[in-house]
Amino acid sequence: MAEISHPQLRSFTDKIWNEEIVPTLVEYIAIPNKSPSFDPDWEKHGFMEQAVELFVAWAKKKLSALNATLSVERAAGRTPLIFIDVPGSVSGDTVLLYGHLDKQPEMTGWAEGKGPWVPVLEGDKLYGRGGADDGYAMFGALGALLALKEQGVPHKRAVIVIEASEESGSPDLPYYMDALADRIGKVSLVVCLDSGCGDYERLWLTTSLRGVIGGTLRVDVLEEGVHSGDASGVVPSSFRIMRQVLARLENVETGEVLVDALKAEIPAERLKQAKVAAQALGDQVYAKFPFVDGMKPAGANLAELVLNRTWRPTLSVTGFAGAPTPQNAGNVLRPFTEAKLSLRLPPTVDAEQASKRVKEIVERDPPYGAHVSYHGEAAGAGWNAPKTAQWLEAVLEDASHAAFGNPVAMMGEGGSIPFMGMLGEKFPEAQFVVTGVLGPHSNAHGPNEFLHIPTGKRVTEVVARVVAAHAAH
Repeated sequence: MAEISHPQLRSFTDKIWNEEIVPTLVEYIAIPNKSPSFDPDWEKHGFMEQAVELFVAWAKKKLSALNATLSVERAAGRTPLIFIDVPGSVSGDTVLLYGHLDKQPEMTGWAEGKGPWVPVLEGDKLYGRGGADDGYAMFGALGALLALKEQGVPHKRAVIVIEASEESGSPDLPYYMDALADRIGKVSLVVCLDSGCGDYERLWLTTSLRGVIGGTLRVDVLEEGVHSGDASGVVPSSFRIMRQVLARLENVETGEVLVDALKAEIPAERLKQAKVAAQALGDQVYAKFPFVDGMKPAGANLAELVLNRTWRPTLSVTGFAGAPTPQNAGNVLRPFTEAKLSLRLPPTVDAEQASKRVKEIVERDPPYGAHVSYHGEAAGAGWNAPKTAQWLEAVLEDASHAAFGNPVAMMGEGGSIPFMGMLGEKFPEAQFVVTGVLGPHSNAHGPNEFLHIPTGKRVTEVVARVVAAHAAH
């Protein structure tokens, strides 16, 4: 591998981020290009197209320097996909670099002066929806390749894929991957820039991702609401029945999911990595979350908390219907309660089968003969990374020291990137580097999401080193 001057790499990366990438991300954050699940009329509204045009306009300025080509792939009824093909100076297999540009919805609770579509730059943080999840990815990938070009460091062919449906579960990505299969070619390295980091002090690699299933659980007890003084004690509350049904899935005291079909054995390697990650993070395993005063995490053992959010199933109730706000609630026994459920699954559990099992459990033998229905959504598979090759382990460790000044750390992520399993099946012999910039308090999907700019820069440096090392393998 050709030697990389790290001071030169650092200078180039800082310059392109400060002068070009950050200003472009400011424009991008202002575009409310919500993923199709949250904006069914996305084509009519045109925000997705605005985001695509912004990305393409910036990328086209860099194509000639890399002798690269760019196309925007489109299919009826599907979100667009940006495909950038960068020829290599070394023959061999291809490296695929992935990101997405669609966004989560607004969410409430943003601090004063901030908002999902209001870019705010405070010190090292760029606030607003999508900068960290995952708008920076295309810029970081191209920036890394441009940095290698500046130093004359060879690399193999690279393709950059930026999709626009990831926050909806990537329903369009398999179609495009099949349609582009011949153009993509044989992939031996996948770099995904849509994950998290345990802190901002080192390179974090994602070794696994939990799967996700979800759906709407509804309990009906009456055809219309009635006076609670007249009916309570005779008509069972729909909310109490909802609690009974949920107790079939979860231990209310501990949060443990009770269904064996939703559990998996944790590999020994992941147990060891969880201990190392917990030692590196310390109380940031839980302190990164905005607990209210006096609130404690689900346990005291840090390694067990890491495993809870990466290899154990958990149930969250993320939405309710059928109830007025407290100030508008009279003495009425409500006719129904409806809840949105989100179940995170261990990486190796079959999500489709898990969804079917949940439906069977909650709908069987409804208490008091109430009408209990569960409508599941599309299941998202988890992912467990293949064993990392020695050459890649070595360069990642070196890259973490060079960019961050600390050794690399590895940990599973509690969130889901549904396409990772699909790519694992499509490229079974490929190595995977899954990393990202979503660290403590960056709050993807929630209020006050921010991009930690120095981490974005350092990840760009790491990608450059990994792509350069790939040229020799």
